[in-house]
Amino acid sequence: MSKGLSLWFACSSILLLTAASISISYNIWLALLLGALCVLNIGWGFIVKARLRRKAESNQPTP
Repeated sequence: MSKGLSLWFACSSILLLTAASISISYNIWLALLLGALCVLNIGWGFIVKARLRRKAESNQPTP
């Protein structure tokens, strides 16, 4: 995974978790929604990383 894409997933996850922690005192349902979105964002990052790694491995010539 490129550094820019890794930085994007890291920063977006931090922003989602920050928003979830702030919203705990205002609305628990919004906090739960933002927490679930953060988990999905982290999971999507792992999926993208695995797909890019698999694609790079399949493009390597075999000896």
